[in-house]
Amino acid sequence: MSGSEQAPRRLGKRARHEHIVKELMTSATLRVSELAAALDVSTETIRRDLFELGERGLINRTYGGAARPLGTEPTVAERHRMMVPEREAIAKAAALLIRPNDVLVIGGGATTTHVARRIAAVCRDLTVITHAFGVATVLAANPTITVIMAPGRYNGREGNLAGPETNEFLQSYYANWAILGASGITTEGVSEAEPLAASVYKTMLRRATETVIVADHSKFEQQALSLWARWAEIGRLVTDRAPSGPLARALERARVEVTVAVTP
Repeated sequence: MSGSEQAPRRLGKRARHEHIVKELMTSATLRVSELAAALDVSTETIRRDLFELGERGLINRTYGGAARPLGTEPTVAERHRMMVPEREAIAKAAALLIRPNDVLVIGGGATTTHVARRIAAVCRDLTVITHAFGVATVLAANPTITVIMAPGRYNGREGNLAGPETNEFLQSYYANWAILGASGITTEGVSEAEPLAASVYKTMLRRATETVIVADHSKFEQQALSLWARWAEIGRLVTDRAPSGPLARALERARVEVTVAVTP
């Protein structure tokens, strides 16, 4: 179960459904046994709840539980309140890669905004191209950083711009680094819940000499709607927990350099 507080005991069916959907916004997968314990109902009741939610398209049923639908993710504002110590540790480690006079492209997202804030605090004399208002805002605190905003169609949930105009604009620039987040990380590569944003990240990757993915461990073994990069295209992953199992082997085969940030 996620780090949120346990739900009140003996909720009615509607309240249970709302609780389950809310939990899937913070934990990409849930197990029947965990839900039954948290909601103080039988596993049979939870299975019926999941069946009904699945029929309504609000969840994806899995063997033993439920998963968040591929095309959904909490808003960027909601994600900013999650995994804060882990994201701050990732940001601290990622900022160490940057040198004066580097040119960066930075994608949207909660973790990339944490990284941008850290870059603004400890780096200088940079040029940063971004499509995310949150990234641009935190970088503006450092007067030695030149921020270039890409145009495009505004996505209010994510606070970023995307679309053909965004990709065409990015084609005019070269960068030393692409700093990009992820909705999901699997043995195949990196995926994103928003297809238009995925297209932007793919363009950013191709315009940069090196790409670093910044993502906490909750994204491991999660699959989002749009696969936009395979590990052979990515040089580095900065995260808060060492990958294991098939994911670790996939990263090793692709020679991805993994940095594990230490969370206080």
